[in-house]
Amino acid sequence: MRRLICLVLTICSCGAEADPISIRDALGRDVVIEQPPTRIVAIFSSNVEILASLGVMDRIVGVEDMTRYPEGVELITSVGGRLGFSVEAIARLDLDLVVITPARQAAHTLVRPLEAIGISVLVLNHASVDEVLSNISLLGLATGTKDRAAEVRSSLEGRLARVTECIAGARRPSVFMETGRVGASGALSAPRHQSYTADAITRAGGVLAFPDLTSTPQVSFEAVMTADPDWIFIAGPEKIAEAARKRPGWASLRAVRANRLTHVERGHFLIPGPRVVNGIEELAATLHPDRPCAPAFAASAQ
Repeated sequence: MRRLICLVLTICSCGAEADPISIRDALGRDVVIEQPPTRIVAIFSSNVEILASLGVMDRIVGVEDMTRYPEGVELITSVGGRLGFSVEAIARLDLDLVVITPARQAAHTLVRPLEAIGISVLVLNHASVDEVLSNISLLGLATGTKDRAAEVRSSLEGRLARVTECIAGARRPSVFMETGRVGASGALSAPRHQSYTADAITRAGGVLAFPDLTSTPQVSFEAVMTADPDWIFIAGPEKIAEAARKRPGWASLRAVRANRLTHVERGHFLIPGPRVVNGIEELAATLHPDRPCAPAFAASAQ
């Protein structure tokens, strides 16, 4: 069963022009937003992409330095990255709202200091595709773009329903998706079983080759050879997939022998924003090419 955090939204009457809203976030905090924010810091790419889908990119005044999408985001002020985030740099931006995800300890280091100086901080979690959709609605409320959020969410849900309908009854091939390499150990990163990436693979009609990965989602080359999945996907550029085909012993894998080792767009599977639906459509088309509607998936994702 997919895990879905229920986000409790309460509207309170506190003024004639724009009533404040109280939003319970992923940390169980009730965050009060007095009026639609006009200056937002969005930390982590997923939050930037959701805000972009709502048409409020022009309100974003600060981002994490690893954010690469959408076009033009590189011109926005950086407030930190993998080495940490600066409360002072964020505060100098004279902002109304910070949207953040509890990753790399960023939420734990920023929430209290920012609240102490009067800046609202909204923490979002993206552990499943359903949560991504819920967060679109939540940020629509927070930014005063509720109608736009409803349109975006309805469109994405319609596309997901079409995938579900088109692959109904199909055989589900086993899938290993390599999401990265782990330092000098050479271990391969793979999706945890309770993650939006694993959820996306399942929705596309695949079965996880490693369904029980939890807090340490890593596997060895040998484990992949033992699992011998039907499909292997490398989240990254084609050159990494080319190198993977040449790994010692991997020529014997049925996925390699049948030319079913390929690459996928990282942003479609490793950033839990609206583009995850593109990834699901594309993956469904790849896993189930015999389905009559599969070509439409790839076309709609362009």
